[in-house]
Amino acid sequence: MIKAAIVTMSDKGAKGEREDTSSEEIKKLLEEIPAKLEKYVMIPDDYQLIIDTLVELSDRHKVALIVTTGGTGLGSRDVTPEATKAVIDKEIPGMAEAMRFESLKKTPHAMLSRAVVGMRGSTLIINLPGSPKAVRENFSVVLPAIKHAVEKIKGGQADCASPWH
Repeated sequence: MIKAAIVTMSDKGAKGEREDTSSEEIKKLLEEIPAKLEKYVMIPDDYQLIIDTLVELSDRHKVALIVTTGGTGLGSRDVTPEATKAVIDKEIPGMAEAMRFESLKKTPHAMLSRAVVGMRGSTLIINLPGSPKAVRENFSVVLPAIKHAVEKIKGGQADCASPWH
């Protein structure tokens, strides 16, 4: 079972002014991997706090998967992609591109997403948008590849070309 964490970036949510319904969508989808939710955190859209949280979850808590929600848009406080890029060792652009590609079939606004996917050590980090609908649509696209990605990040030797490893 994959150890997972969810990090919600929301100024209003961190103040208790908005309910976090996006993380509930992520929790449901994690069951399909299957993954066990080890940690859930809601923090404001603060660059350094996001960095510190991602580092703590990957380095100290040793989760294999961190899924973030929020802060991927064009607002002045939307800094999740920048914070993620500051902590990852390698970017995995194909996963982020796949999410945007599929989302474009539903809305032209998908091209405005700046979501990043990458790895830090042995942790896969996936940025998702902040709305429950967008979380469901985007995460569903990468869900079939997550287990294999985590295995590869941890040093697995399975062939990437075969979906039947």
